[in-house]
Amino acid sequence: MSAKIEEVKKKSPSFYAGIKKGETLISINGEEVVDVLDYQFLSYDAELEVTLSDENGNIRNVTVKKEDGDELGLSFTTYLIDKMRRCKNNCIFCFIDQLPKGMRKSLYLKDDDARMSFLLGNYISLTNLKEKEIDRVIRMRISPINISVQTTNPELRVKMLGNKNAGESLKIMKRFFDSGIRMNAQVVVCPGINDGKELEKTLVDLTAMYPIVSSISVVPVGLTKHRTGLYPLVPVNQKSAGEILDITERYGKKCLDRFQSRVVYPSDELYLKAKRPYPDTEFYEDFPQFENGVGMLALFSSEFRKNVDDADKLKCKPFTAVTGEATGEFLRSLIDYAGIKCDNLQYEIRTIENHFFGNTVDVTGLVTGSDILEEFNQSKPLYRVLVPACMLRYDRDMFLDSVTVDTLQESIKVPLEIIETDGNTFFESIFC
Repeated sequence: MSAKIEEVKKKSPSFYAGIKKGETLISINGEEVVDVLDYQFLSYDAELEVTLSDENGNIRNVTVKKEDGDELGLSFTTYLIDKMRRCKNNCIFCFIDQLPKGMRKSLYLKDDDARMSFLLGNYISLTNLKEKEIDRVIRMRISPINISVQTTNPELRVKMLGNKNAGESLKIMKRFFDSGIRMNAQVVVCPGINDGKELEKTLVDLTAMYPIVSSISVVPVGLTKHRTGLYPLVPVNQKSAGEILDITERYGKKCLDRFQSRVVYPSDELYLKAKRPYPDTEFYEDFPQFENGVGMLALFSSEFRKNVDDADKLKCKPFTAVTGEATGEFLRSLIDYAGIKCDNLQYEIRTIENHFFGNTVDVTGLVTGSDILEEFNQSKPLYRVLVPACMLRYDRDMFLDSVTVDTLQESIKVPLEIIETDGNTFFESIFC
């Protein structure tokens, strides 16, 4: 795919060099620009020889001068410039395979692209990396790479990923390790498949690569009710969550003693399913796996409680908060904590049962608009409604099931507020 320029940012180095919208970026300093990584890597230096072509195929060279590391100021037809790498696996635990029919097309997209891992933090399986792409990662020192490992047992990984190359691709991690390419790892645990002794082996193998493998998250498999014809997996329950936690925390403690870093982190969901108290913020160090659902509860609680502790007296702005079933008691405990400094607490927490995906799904981020509507059709909200932004798509106008925020607002007849899912924002939204 050609790097056709869609926009030249005003007052950017490219703007002053005379580069124009509609031209195609061919190369920088004589090296071909294939995708966004080439563009970012090759455009770092202070003086660049840029080769362009116009719509008629006429070639010209432009010299661009700037400071080291400054952006050229170009944007392209697509973010990656190249096509996105699609997933070639058939994972037995794939969440996308468990989506019901009729949802937005974008929700069924399976990416497995190393560039998205580096640029956006996506996790990849390594099964579709070509040799030249592996070499480029090493040559460009692209780091960190986030890897969905699941197991370091090659035969079991083939089974779990449904890809005959899944075991061989583990060798890519060894090549990255030998080259010093930093990695973060994720293990999705499926009871009876890669838990127990298999989980222990995986953690032994991955922690042996510390500090190149700098963090490892352990998360429970997510199962919806839409699994007809799929591999017969067992959901993580209170007992199995406790067993997974025991293993994960034990290896984390070993790493803490040996490396002065925990390295291995259980997800918040495991603590909720096991009905065990989650650790404090110090447990998570610098929160290396935060976006993977690790340490969110601890940080949220710490932020909220600090605001309460710092306040002399609180006045509540009455509210109704919607949340997933897993975190209803968590939010109530925080509000109760704030109650010591507030005489007029007027609120309700609505924990939304997930009919859309099934009752095995209880996390807040997968609550749908139709289930909120059903809840409020049965019992109208008493106060203004606070909706966590994590329930909505990027534009914050639509839930996963395509119910719009406007539709919900029209139905509930009280003000609706979209709020960030952090303790500071939650505090500021309910107190004045």
